[in-house]
Amino acid sequence: MSHPPSTQTATPATGWYPTHPPFTPTASPWSHYLDSLQRRIRGMHGLWIEALATMDADHVNAFERAGVLPIAFTVNHMPRMEDFTRAILSGDPVIWSDEWAERTGIAVNDIGKDTTVEVMEGQRIADYDAFCEYAHEVFATTEAWLDDLDPDALGEVLFGGMFPPNAQNAYVHRVVRDEQILRVDGVECWIYQHGIRHLGELEHARALVGLGGMTS
Repeated sequence: MSHPPSTQTATPATGWYPTHPPFTPTASPWSHYLDSLQRRIRGMHGLWIEALATMDADHVNAFERAGVLPIAFTVNHMPRMEDFTRAILSGDPVIWSDEWAERTGIAVNDIGKDTTVEVMEGQRIADYDAFCEYAHEVFATTEAWLDDLDPDALGEVLFGGMFPPNAQNAYVHRVVRDEQILRVDGVECWIYQHGIRHLGELEHARALVGLGGMTS
């Protein structure tokens, strides 16, 4: 059963700290690991919620110089990658759509994984509030999926045991054993580690536009 998402519990009143679901261990050897993933991803989402709420469109769309990506790149890339990879891991559809592209006024309608810097330095978000709404929906959907996930599903091998060619240069390739991606590898690398990695990038970029970090 899903617990209230971090988008509801990580607020200024709580210091942006989310609340976590109650934990009852099961016989599955994966139950403690799933609990850890749920808590870590909620904590990561809480930091992203804080970061998004403490920026405005001017911060996000500020462009320093050629060759340097604006914050809009990171703000677009992280939730859209989480949306895309959660869909792969869960079998559910992605949330992003042509309607979201129109509502947010995204300048470059691309996740930005394999797109050149020259293209993505042109990224801008016209309706920043709408994009934050989309990001919140992504975070809540990921958390609800993990809340309802059978712990044993973490140990399942994905893609029929074949390593995807388009992931050869991805971080997950440095993690897996025998070229096989388990569902736990996907959640850990594509959702948690990816979110944390770009959070650090975002904190540095925030400093360049006069904003501070979120953690010590």
